[in-house]
Amino acid sequence: MIEWAVDGDTLHVTDADTAELTVTGDDLVVDGSGDDISRPVDDTIALTASELRFPHAVVYAFSRGLEDQYELDPSGEPLVLSPDEYVIDIDTEIKSYLEFSGRATIEKTDDYESIVVSFPDRTRVTLGVRCRHEFPAGTITVPDSPSAIAEAVTHMAASHKTDGPDRSYPTLRGHPSLIEHGDELEIPDCIRSDTADHGIELVVPPDYESLFVTAPLAYYLQATVRTTDEGRGNRAGSTRDGLRLRLQDRGIETELSPMPDLERDVERLLRKTFFLDCLVRNVGPYGTTLSEGSLLEALDLDAEALYHASLQDRLATYLEVPYAAIEHRLPDWHLSTYVAPTYDSVETLPFLLDRLSMIYTPRTSELEGQELVERSLEDFYRGPEPSAGDRNEAGPASRASAGQVASVDIVKPDLRSGRTHGWLADGVPIDVFKSTAEAYHNRLEFLERTSDSTSICVVLNDPEMAGEHDDVAEIYRQRSEELSIDVSVAESLTTAELARIFEDDHDFVHYIGHCETDGLCCPDGTLATSSLGRCNVETFFLNACGSFYEGLELIEKGSVAGAVTVTKVLNDHAIKVGSTFAKLLVHGFSIERAMGLARRRIMMGKDYAVVGDGTHSLAQGKHRLPTTATLEELETDSDRRYSLTLDCYSTRATGSYYFPHIETNEYAYLCGNESTFTLTESELATMLGETEASVIYDGDIYWSADLSRRFDR
Repeated sequence: MIEWAVDGDTLHVTDADTAELTVTGDDLVVDGSGDDISRPVDDTIALTASELRFPHAVVYAFSRGLEDQYELDPSGEPLVLSPDEYVIDIDTEIKSYLEFSGRATIEKTDDYESIVVSFPDRTRVTLGVRCRHEFPAGTITVPDSPSAIAEAVTHMAASHKTDGPDRSYPTLRGHPSLIEHGDELEIPDCIRSDTADHGIELVVPPDYESLFVTAPLAYYLQATVRTTDEGRGNRAGSTRDGLRLRLQDRGIETELSPMPDLERDVERLLRKTFFLDCLVRNVGPYGTTLSEGSLLEALDLDAEALYHASLQDRLATYLEVPYAAIEHRLPDWHLSTYVAPTYDSVETLPFLLDRLSMIYTPRTSELEGQELVERSLEDFYRGPEPSAGDRNEAGPASRASAGQVASVDIVKPDLRSGRTHGWLADGVPIDVFKSTAEAYHNRLEFLERTSDSTSICVVLNDPEMAGEHDDVAEIYRQRSEELSIDVSVAESLTTAELARIFEDDHDFVHYIGHCETDGLCCPDGTLATSSLGRCNVETFFLNACGSFYEGLELIEKGSVAGAVTVTKVLNDHAIKVGSTFAKLLVHGFSIERAMGLARRRIMMGKDYAVVGDGTHSLAQGKHRLPTTATLEELETDSDRRYSLTLDCYSTRATGSYYFPHIETNEYAYLCGNESTFTLTESELATMLGETEASVIYDGDIYWSADLSRRFDR
């Protein structure tokens, strides 16, 4: 769902997923809806201008007459287009296309903040825009039967828009159809007709454990899933034999291990196939110069032939590549979710496949002795010396009230590979976000709502905590100067007033105060979130002691995700975490990633956790993919030099790449792979000033624009 409005020389475009695109132009005239263009878009807008400015993006130009493709040089050289008919692909947060006839120049501004498309004279162009988020197409009903679930998983791949290597781009994998419980298997005709049979078959045992684990591989490979009890080639009398991947036309069968080693086999197959697709796709129309691309030559793989090969032939070639030959170049996998393998959990599969999450069986053990403290200290940003507040773990600085705080029994999960971990099972594990099926369904409901701006409400229910209140309110207000954010503040709310805050339509509520076993503290008592009829707050942060269960209840009542605490926290710690979390959240970081970075500022960071869908984001950043940098000063005999390592990835955009704006850099990098550069002090100041990122430096975390002033001498 796309909406747009004009304010003077500025066009504002928004979508249902809180993304926003701002286009400015000299004497810009918007003439209403535009003509259809030769690209998949949700809406078109007719514009007349001599110059148009877009946010920073990767840009391609396609000549319709010459059938040529051009890419705007990432290093900054302008792209000059001779007279012709063109489609310009601008990869902003809302996918954008410009279609026009004539000549044009496309260039980046000196600070790399904007893309400028200029014409010799005022020119009429058509702007096509497409929301990157897609709603599920239809619903599949499944009974409590492994063979029925296998068929449902087969049809999840109907959402793919291509079977070529370009499916590794996130925009070419649509949201799979929803799954609901029922007495019989029911698959809508439109979903059946969109499910292609590529001759790739995945045969698994008829148990939910194996089906869940193999679902991401089946979805990405667009494979037909069958269970071994269907009588298709398994040995008589056995339901667990014959676990395999078959390429029917090629006569190739790859045996897979039974559980639990099946998890390792699936992980390796999926990561290898996805990675090689990311490399091969670069000979196609949307290719770029990848740092990892040289690996194809080392593996003696013909990218051109593989790009145009059938899905079976391409997969057959990939299967011959030893995993050890590429393991050291694989990007970190973005997301792993641990799911109770039961019929009740089946409805979460489409949401996990939409994020292309690995799916594992949940296993836990008890934390031993001081293990919770030790793991907190391991993650703590190591500076020269902790502050007095960090050394003091008790005393009057505690945020706890005089009442009793709810306790949470934390367990240790058996985590496999992945940058971010989600938990859809019993227990409250450390280092993961605790989600529920309701969180994912709630996200779809919020996407269907329309709003002109993001509504943020800061609630201060204890005047002694005004420090955090002032800090975060100022952060949200500063961000509102760049995005459409409506910030309100409230103090000392009664239970009825606080209930209305959660029942009103807010995108984010930041609660600062106390929490007891009976609920969130108010001047006239406590508010148990379980008493709410419905929660209409999309996301939240309950920065109060022991708020875990109150936050989890908000998810059950309608929210998508939120940050909580699992025990008592110190007031100065809460301020540190709260202000950093606020900064990251309004700059496009997902709730889990924002909390993961913010809580490392304090020694007992494991006291903070995320409930609901931790991959969810409140707002967009200046750059589409959130970036974290690690900065270290190098020991040199001459001028000061620094090592800057960039880490750019998103749980929502798997398969994307990023281009570091370093003057000497010529390559893009796959998200999940870090890039490291050695910079002088002046180069570092320029880089930090032009980049929107969180920076880990000297034992703490900073915002790049703030830190750049320290090196700008």
